Amino acid sequence: MTPTADPWRSSAAGAGDVRLVRLPPAAIHALADGDLAAAQLRTPAVLTEHLVSSGCRAVWRMRSRQLLTSPADADWITRLIVDAAGSTVGRAGFHGPPADGRVEVGYEVDPGHRRRGHARAALTILLDIADAEPGVHAVRASVRPDNLPSQRLVDSFGFRAVGRQWDEDDGWETVLELALA
Repeated sequence: MTPTADPWRSSAAGAGDVRLVRLPPAAIHALADGDLAAAQLRTPAVLTEHLVSSGCRAVWRMRSRQLLTSPADADWITRLIVDAAGSTVGRAGFHGPPADGRVEVGYEVDPGHRRRGHARAALTILLDIADAEPGVHAVRASVRPDNLPSQRLVDSFGFRAVGRQWDEDDGWETVLELALA
């Protein structure tokens, strides 16, 4: 990645030019409630209907509950993926701050914006953030076996399967990890 002043931004060749934009907690709570209009009032980023789809709402509900019990997690959790034109094209972030030397990533690109390098760019940012964090030695991702695009993406970064887990929303997932230098 080309070094930039903002670690939450990528302009890596072939990976798309995106930034991961932090949402205020009030916007996350509104998205968790499915209230796109209320969320939009709380952030300058342009929000899209995709952000209140059932899959996204499940993530916002988890992050909303997380912020209520641990407000300091706000720096680490799900952000918006915003492209070079300023369009919100998805969401990406960590599940929380580092624990036991690991962080877990999550990402989803709006179906209308897929296959343009946004997920790769977002994952690149997340890996760079994790690599720069003292004490983090591994990054984890959980991928449904039928999600071949995501599986190919994490494979391309060198993630390796370390197990399986049951997710209430997604069913069985393959747990993968990438060791950091």
